[in-house]
Amino acid sequence: MNGRLLIMRHGEAAPGHPDSERMLTARGHAEAERMADWLGHQALVGARLYASPFVRARQTASPVAEALGVEPEVLPIITPDDSPVAVCDWLLANADGAAPTVLVSHMPLVGLLTELLVEGRAQRGLAFATAAVAELESAVWAAGCARLLRFTAPHDIR
Repeated sequence: MNGRLLIMRHGEAAPGHPDSERMLTARGHAEAERMADWLGHQALVGARLYASPFVRARQTASPVAEALGVEPEVLPIITPDDSPVAVCDWLLANADGAAPTVLVSHMPLVGLLTELLVEGRAQRGLAFATAAVAELESAVWAAGCARLLRFTAPHDIR
């Protein structure tokens, strides 16, 4: 049985310091809402939603959680500079093939993790627009074992 993983970048964030406290801009909130509405129509029954502890990721996850009817959980290992290999190991141990997993995180991690799971390496990473979602499927969440089903950004949704 193939599992589904949706890797989402947070919405547009304002500049600021420290990085972990940066908040979404008005555009970032709108992007998050648009993608949450889209995700709410994607048959993600029983989804598990995880967000980085950074403010902008938690703000992005909030409307997604509402659209999916789930409570988001903070996952400390998905901040911008965390290891895609460590996240892959976490997925192997924790992702349930029966329930889709949604991760709300940051560049460069989202791009590197997607590249690792699909291509088997994490070198340059896939470019992610703000609030974009990569949807993958795999029987096992290991390097090079996933298939990219689609990549959707807020500007793709009409």
